[in-house]
Amino acid sequence: METVKKLIREVPDFPKKGILFYDITTLLKDAQGFRRVIDGLTEIFRDQEIDLVCGIEARGFIFAPTVAFALGAGFVPVRKPHKLPAETESVTYDLEYGTDSLEIHKDAITPGQRVLLLDDVLATGGTAAAVARLIRKLQGELVGAAFVIELDFLGGRKKLDGIEITSLVHY
Repeated sequence: METVKKLIREVPDFPKKGILFYDITTLLKDAQGFRRVIDGLTEIFRDQEIDLVCGIEARGFIFAPTVAFALGAGFVPVRKPHKLPAETESVTYDLEYGTDSLEIHKDAITPGQRVLLLDDVLATGGTAAAVARLIRKLQGELVGAAFVIELDFLGGRKKLDGIEITSLVHY
């Protein structure tokens, strides 16, 4: 995955001063790099009988449907409030300064379905932990959580205690 890591652009002071942003657009435009990411995530979960892949808005939508397709699984979007048209289940979670919410259709997961949570980055873990709560609330079996990038120095894994975590690139 070192070749994938080299395709991720580091942008200092974005979105605000003092933040180093890991930009995946440079990875996405590289056909071989993008394929390595999809193949890497797919291979890890190929034999786990995944029924659904939950992708978190917005960049999780880039990877999750492609991995779902490769696994022969369905894709479930997890979105910001008021973006889904049918009845939803929601979760509110803490941010560094304030709160945020995410929603999933109430009928998106059937009890007992094997679900993979997938997003682009694991940072502080708050968003992923919130989605894990949604999956479990709908009685899905959370098989694992997968990320393209993990920012180890932020300790997000601690919020996902008990969940098998896979990250392809570490910073």
